[in-house]
Amino acid sequence: MAPLVLTIEDDPAIRRGIVDALNFAGYRTLEAADVHRGGRLAVEACYDLLLLDLVLPDGDGLEILARVRAAQPTVPVIVLTARGDESDRVAGLKQGADDYVVKPFSVRELLARIEAVLRRTPGRPLDVQQIRLSAGTVDLARREVRFDDGQRSELSEREAELLRYLARHRQRAIGRDELLANVWRLDPQGLATRTIDMHVARLREKLRDDPAHPRVLVTVRGKGYMLAMAAEAAAGQGTN
Repeated sequence: MAPLVLTIEDDPAIRRGIVDALNFAGYRTLEAADVHRGGRLAVEACYDLLLLDLVLPDGDGLEILARVRAAQPTVPVIVLTARGDESDRVAGLKQGADDYVVKPFSVRELLARIEAVLRRTPGRPLDVQQIRLSAGTVDLARREVRFDDGQRSELSEREAELLRYLARHRQRAIGRDELLANVWRLDPQGLATRTIDMHVARLREKLRDDPAHPRVLVTVRGKGYMLAMAAEAAAGQGTN
């Protein structure tokens, strides 16, 4: 699958030019024009590279960079800066940007820098194929739970994808908006739904996880859901 590039740039003409060039070059794209939407996408979306303008109408792009480095420390970031802003370039590199491009820039230069950064960036984590429980194993490829006593439970495709996403991000609690965006592929903005809670409830039943005191799918108050560290995930060949 082609790499997905998130572009956060407030100038509509520049942003349109970047997105069109990326699409023409075969990349998939996401875009945002401000800190509010861009910051949410940068932390919650699954993408391969971030193009980040530092001067945004409702805040500082360095704020987004700090949040990205906390939530997705390995994702590559290329900073877009004005020609005279040396201090911004230095600040961006110090906060973890992988490269910078000075405005105005050519499409060829931008694409060359994207290719170079992606080449030297480690691939995404291997896909999770199995999750070992205290009394059985979740086989995500076969979409089933096999218990040590011989019993089995079948998982729906969505249930398996939800478990896989939680397993691949097991170091943190995952909010409902992030799950809607990356497992259900829905825009969570303004969307009121209980579907995630219902899926978690069904999964707990299939995993024999006590809903009153869950030990596999844990609820982190105010943050979301998390796969407990006691559930051991086994990686297989990645699909991204």
